[in-house]
Amino acid sequence: MTISDTAPAATLVSYGSYIGGEQVTEDRWIYVADPRAVLQDSFATLTLKRRLDSGEQQYSEDMAGIVGRVAVGTDRHMQAALAAATRAAKVWRGAPLQVRVDNFLAHLGARILGHREQIEQMALYEGHPRELVKWEVSGWLATTTAQSRDFYRSQLWYETFDGDSRRIVRRCADGVVCINPPANAPMSSAMLAATSVMAGNAVVIRAPRSVPLGVFYSMIEIIAPVLEEIGAPVGTINVVCSEPTPTFEQWLDSPLVNDIMYFGAVEPGLEIERQCVAAGKKPILELAGNDVVVVWSDANLDYASDALLEAFFGSGQLCMIPNLVVAHPDIAEDLIALAIAKAASIRIGYPDEDGVLLSPVLRHDKFHSALGDALDNGAQLLAGGGSVHVDGSPSESGMFLQPTVIRVDGLKNSRRVKAVEHETFFPLLPIVVPDTSDGDLALSTVIDFVNTNLYGLRNSLWSSSAAVIDTYVANVTNSGIIKVNESHIAFGAPLPTHGGTALTGGAFGEANYPALRTSHIQGVSVSYVPHPPRHYKEQA
Repeated sequence: MTISDTAPAATLVSYGSYIGGEQVTEDRWIYVADPRAVLQDSFATLTLKRRLDSGEQQYSEDMAGIVGRVAVGTDRHMQAALAAATRAAKVWRGAPLQVRVDNFLAHLGARILGHREQIEQMALYEGHPRELVKWEVSGWLATTTAQSRDFYRSQLWYETFDGDSRRIVRRCADGVVCINPPANAPMSSAMLAATSVMAGNAVVIRAPRSVPLGVFYSMIEIIAPVLEEIGAPVGTINVVCSEPTPTFEQWLDSPLVNDIMYFGAVEPGLEIERQCVAAGKKPILELAGNDVVVVWSDANLDYASDALLEAFFGSGQLCMIPNLVVAHPDIAEDLIALAIAKAASIRIGYPDEDGVLLSPVLRHDKFHSALGDALDNGAQLLAGGGSVHVDGSPSESGMFLQPTVIRVDGLKNSRRVKAVEHETFFPLLPIVVPDTSDGDLALSTVIDFVNTNLYGLRNSLWSSSAAVIDTYVANVTNSGIIKVNESHIAFGAPLPTHGGTALTGGAFGEANYPALRTSHIQGVSVSYVPHPPRHYKEQA
């Protein structure tokens, strides 16, 4: 059974492993609980889920709070998926660019718009607040625009002539791309990574066992029908919900695998990078971010403070949100006052309620450890700092965290605070205010601070000065994306949505256009009329 436009809300959404265009099921399932039910009675709902997953209890339609399930995959399923992808890649790589890019993006955009309600429901099942879901889907749609299409075409194929000799510079598919989406945003990450097919690749996705439903839905109900409509071979997209460690070992050992795209934490990501290189696989990493927002002395503070609130989207459990602010001392007090006042209005609630921005946070201990470290190192707590229930009432047992703002004085030594030096994955926003210990504040000092960030996902600037803006843009190189006087998180075609330098992307990190990262440049020269071979040509 798969979800459809006419399926009632109570229908259990069920998917088998998707291999070579077919769903394959055995007798083991991973069940998915409704986040609302978890928030209302976490113990009962999660106990039921565990009993269903283990097979101790059989599913029945009267079980409230269970919304879906996916088949548990094995190494046999994964091997079959790799074989199906290998067969498909040999055919799909030869498809015309018009089909792989133009037709794919046009059909994908229409499919997303036609299934928007179901897509949003699947994202809600991942625990994402509705407002966050709308932002995510806007990113999907940005990838399908004419600007994105034209950019991809320009990057995948360039052609010119020298006399009757046809000269082509093109990107060729790497082959079979294996993808590991993260648990915090699995469906959107899988949708991004699946665009690797535009280069002529075939894809195998390992859905995370903790939140697999959206990955299966988006690949089986969105991507697979689009590929079928444009004539792609079966096996171009495959999905299996399998254990992570055995799966990575299988990918690394398999001669069928060309690339591995990993979304996740820095430490395991860098280890996977090392193992990929040793095994002759291309690693493509989407790891942590510690994005810096610089607010200069001439910034529009009303707009800038609005952008800072994006730090709290999904309770800060996203990589591409503001993680750190450098506020010019001339405007710091006013900016902080605005940010605190606006943060106080951020809604806590169930993810399916309109206007809610915050998500539950599982590891409150990490939040309190980071906050404690900051306070021990001289930071000031300006707002928030506590745990709350879904109704907003304070409680140490609450599943939510208050939006929290801290002030760190002095730029030069600010990285003594762990929340400044490293990504935080909860609603904690440090505002760093340069002081007299930094001497006369120069823009170059702030730029050096940004460029020496251990991470390099997104950076943004707020300033009204063309000279400041141009200097910043010319010199900030440590990021995959720069935003100036705009939303830090908004998507804008044909800019990339993901990717970055330093710890964000590993040794080969850059902005991540999956169709480009999973392909390689090749030069071609064709003379249709044979010529006597000459090993060089005199230049005029």
